[in-house]
Amino acid sequence: MLKTLQELEKAGQITREHIKHYESSHKHFIHILSGEQCPAALNDELMSAFEKEAGALGGKIAVKATQYPVGCGQPLVTIYPGGALYSGLSPKDAPEIVGLHSKGSGSDNRFVMGYPKGVGKIAVIEDQPYFFKDESIALRLYKKINAENILEYIAHDGYTALGKALEMSRENVINEVKESGLRGRGGGGFSTGLKWEFAYKAQSDQKYVVCNADEGDPGAFMDRSILESDPHSVIEAMAIAGYAVGANRGYVYVRAEYPVAETRLHTAINQAREFGFLGKDIFGTGFAFDIEIRLGAGAFVCGEETALINSIEGFRGMPRPRPPFPAVRGLWGMPTLINNVETFANITQIILKGAKWFASIGTENSKGTKVFALGGKIAHSGLVEIPMGTTLREVIFDICGGIPEGKKFKAVQTGGPSGGCLPEDSLDTPIDFASLAKLGSIMGSGGMIIMDEDNCMVDIAKFFLGFMVHESCGKCPPCRIGTKRMLEILEKISHGKGEMQDIDNLERLAENIQTSSLCALGQTAANPVRSTLRYFRDEYVSHVRDRICPAGVCRDLMHFHITEKCIGCGICRKNCPVDAIAGENKKLHVVDHQRCTKCGICAERCPFKAVSKK
Repeated sequence: MLKTLQELEKAGQITREHIKHYESSHKHFIHILSGEQCPAALNDELMSAFEKEAGALGGKIAVKATQYPVGCGQPLVTIYPGGALYSGLSPKDAPEIVGLHSKGSGSDNRFVMGYPKGVGKIAVIEDQPYFFKDESIALRLYKKINAENILEYIAHDGYTALGKALEMSRENVINEVKESGLRGRGGGGFSTGLKWEFAYKAQSDQKYVVCNADEGDPGAFMDRSILESDPHSVIEAMAIAGYAVGANRGYVYVRAEYPVAETRLHTAINQAREFGFLGKDIFGTGFAFDIEIRLGAGAFVCGEETALINSIEGFRGMPRPRPPFPAVRGLWGMPTLINNVETFANITQIILKGAKWFASIGTENSKGTKVFALGGKIAHSGLVEIPMGTTLREVIFDICGGIPEGKKFKAVQTGGPSGGCLPEDSLDTPIDFASLAKLGSIMGSGGMIIMDEDNCMVDIAKFFLGFMVHESCGKCPPCRIGTKRMLEILEKISHGKGEMQDIDNLERLAENIQTSSLCALGQTAANPVRSTLRYFRDEYVSHVRDRICPAGVCRDLMHFHITEKCIGCGICRKNCPVDAIAGENKKLHVVDHQRCTKCGICAERCPFKAVSKK
């Protein structure tokens, strides 16, 4: 079996230089990536069009087309240098795109992913904030390589970090991770190097390394994207961790709802074994390490380390009291190192480029970059990797285009269902662990939900608390009972039956649940309620005292009115299912509130926006 990268290169089994020469020997490099769902005819026509334009320039631009196992329904075109990523192109667009890039005049933003059509042109590719190409660490190979071909990963320095680590002492590997300042990207933010050190110092003949890929936050897909696009980076990092702490067995605990990620992990693990990067005597050093996959059944609580351990062992996913911590007594009672996908995805670059390089990015206490999944009321949703310390305003407005349809920004929730909702005056807050915690939110695993003026903060708090009630394992009474009581109060308020005392009861319950719950699920479950009470208390008061939902979301508090915009066309009257609207043709109509069932059909059907529901 081939044991070193050098032997693989001599045997002609890797294509390191073959891939790299495109970026080094050509002024520009066009990569056309098409998936299994892309129309074959369009792929061929697009390829021919770009080759024709590139050929006319005398070889100044190289073109490479690859059919990758990606899930998109149309080809993606990436142009280097700069990494401008285009979608929705047709063959007739090729001359303009190639012409722009060959002249160095920038990109055509009508098709650049992450920008709306028709916004004009940017002077240079590097000015496009959406890509942050120089800062990509965890996403460095996202949509750039075939996830099912280990040769392409090797061609981008894959498994070089493992070889380098095996030439270092275990203590030096751990010190490198410690000095980098990397903190856990799964939510807790604990020092990764310290966690590795604890597992290394634990005395045992058997140790384990576990990758937590149980990404359960609504709207979060950071870990999923890494596993589907670059699984080898996680596998390589787990092997490095295994060497550092003295473990010979690893487990990836991945959600069963991620079938593509699971399939590509299986493929990548088998390929790593075939090439000698997993198994016995790795790189001829005598070090042995292998990985197995375990599927989670979708319980949110299994993202907590000890609940995850219970699940792998075949028990119900419920947390255990700590201490002892998993690094001392974890899987089957043995020392166990647990990091999440994104944390592992940073390790290879730290080993290759050094701790000082990684520590130079970010802030004093929050080093490196962070991947966020943006969703909700945002112009350009999706993944973005930004340096720690970037402000919320930069991410929401500069990178992701702000709020669509001219709506006003209202709040951003960071940290998933356990996070807090932050108002407009928090937009200049730097994104780091301490700053978000100070405001009553958390970094979490990287979910970020944007809300506009049409969102009701009481309804938002009720939604996320309902999720936490559903996902509570029920082991400890504060979480099992307390969150349920809080949800009942929120439902009472949203139905227009609340009392001012209910607001005080919410705050009291939130404090008790936070301080007495067994695990982080319960300890952070009330964050959406506490933060909305802190920053949007007036909305709670309006619901309780005035029996009004300012955003017009809570149905029981809606009051439909027909405004002066009404021209008397009768469309609302004809569509009302309970005949609650009266009026003559060409005259202002009125709503009979005794009959109105608040179905909202009148507001939906009115072409003149003359029906107000607030």
